[in-house]
Amino acid sequence: MAGTRNARNGPLSGVRVVELAGIGPGPFAAMLLADLGADVVRVDRPGGSGLGIDPAHDLTNRNKRSVLVDLKAQDGPETVLDLVERADILIEGYRPGVAERLGVGPDVCLARNPKLVYGRMTGWGQDGPLATSAGHDIAYIAVTGTLGMIGPDPDGPPTVPANLVGDYAGGSLYLVVGVLAALQHARAHGEGQVVDAAIVDGAAHLATMIHGMLAAGGWQDRRGVNLLDGGCPFYGTYETSDGGHMAVGALEQQFYDEFVTLLGVEDIAPARKDLRRWDELRATVADRFRTRTRAEWTEVFAGTDACVAPVLSLREAPAHPHLAARSTFVEHGGLTQPAPAPRFSATPGAVRSGPALPGADTDEVARDWAVPSLTGKDASQEPEA
Repeated sequence: MAGTRNARNGPLSGVRVVELAGIGPGPFAAMLLADLGADVVRVDRPGGSGLGIDPAHDLTNRNKRSVLVDLKAQDGPETVLDLVERADILIEGYRPGVAERLGVGPDVCLARNPKLVYGRMTGWGQDGPLATSAGHDIAYIAVTGTLGMIGPDPDGPPTVPANLVGDYAGGSLYLVVGVLAALQHARAHGEGQVVDAAIVDGAAHLATMIHGMLAAGGWQDRRGVNLLDGGCPFYGTYETSDGGHMAVGALEQQFYDEFVTLLGVEDIAPARKDLRRWDELRATVADRFRTRTRAEWTEVFAGTDACVAPVLSLREAPAHPHLAARSTFVEHGGLTQPAPAPRFSATPGAVRSGPALPGADTDEVARDWAVPSLTGKDASQEPEA
């Protein structure tokens, strides 16, 4: 039996995932599956990824196990195929054609395991003029129009949203949705398939509502002038007297009424519906916020329906009373980190283990999955059910 460290819980308990090591959205997608209870085995390459992150602090590798396999060695591909034969899902994030050249492409994997869901994570997708080109999050969201609509100043540059919109929202989340949908199909029909998850596709899809508003004339095709992009004076951020910021989202009338009352600017409240007075309203709100500290304004709006919240830093967020009460952040192995999400009433997830260190679990996986080729030894027992 596997040790307590790897005891499975969560709705994906019993699902086996092979992750071919990479960086960015692929590992994060595999972490999501692991958080949900899947047994994720990360196939690390000798020498590491070259990204320079200390593996002991790479939280995207939590809840996983790691084995070392050199895919360029003569027996490397066959060892991975031995894992594939016992897996439900495979995730890879190479450029198109690389997995095929390494001998672990979808054709050979599906020949070994016809029920396999083969998840491919790329920026540009498996086809198209840019498919084989290098790229990063910022380029993917740039060409989809997603980057161009983010930012408060219509005449200034777009605001770069870290790599959250492309890599993780448009990439990882769509890959997870895709492989889980394909897994359902495989279990119902005995047919595996390839899931082509491209960040450009996901990032474009994320803006579906905005495209609808654009078509209806309710959204201008430039940033910083619309309801949800900083153009609206009652949906945005404002600086406080101590250099902090407050976030305001008082869109509905009843929330707006409470907001202006608590802020003390009721006299200009009617400007909400007059677009010609939005600049005046924004200046008045900004001036008012600069009269108190972030903590003072937080106290003013606490427990109200004004839809106002303090803008916290990454280190501050875990101590927020609401997040602390819900245990939105947890500590494991001395590392504070976001807890698994979403939550399940019958099959709760958990942080079971810290970041998998490259190759640290080779013997354990060889035993549990009955893959002696990982170690060159005979399997000591049958794989776990």
